[in-house]
Amino acid sequence: MVDSPLDRALGLVREVADFPEPGVLFRDLSPMLADRDAFRAVTDALAAAVPDGVRTLVAVEARGFLFGAAMAAAHGYGVVLVRKPGKLPAVADRITYDLEYGTATLELPADVVVPGERVVVVDDVLATGGTVAAACGLVERAGAEVAAVAVVVEIAALGGRGRLAGHTVRSLLVV
Repeated sequence: MVDSPLDRALGLVREVADFPEPGVLFRDLSPMLADRDAFRAVTDALAAAVPDGVRTLVAVEARGFLFGAAMAAAHGYGVVLVRKPGKLPAVADRITYDLEYGTATLELPADVVVPGERVVVVDDVLATGGTVAAACGLVERAGAEVAAVAVVVEIAALGGRGRLAGHTVRSLLVV
């Protein structure tokens, strides 16, 4: 049986042991991103997971930017970039959260998320859920609703979905 374009694309995700530190198994999407057909298949599949009525995607730095921007351009959404500290000239809110190997902070740009609007949070990988939960928290504190979370890869053993209770999570590949 021939693999679908999405199956072929997801097959390009490679595992890199001990990155960024010993004991972490990193999912590298670079080979998939470099293949135009694979990247398109993933972008289209993520866009198909966006519920009706959503006009804005919230993309998480850094690899979430790639998927969010591609989805927005190809399928007609606006895109809001949730950034690391020091990257935005006007900040509406910031949140610090735990990672599987440290802590991090994300910031929401000022005046771009409309209270009451429904958005989809987009990222590349859902691991422990800290980053995506932080992005959802920023959106909700701005008065918007997270209609869904869309990720390319979900690492089920790390339990990230559990940190997103109450949110619809759509993953293209669960490992």
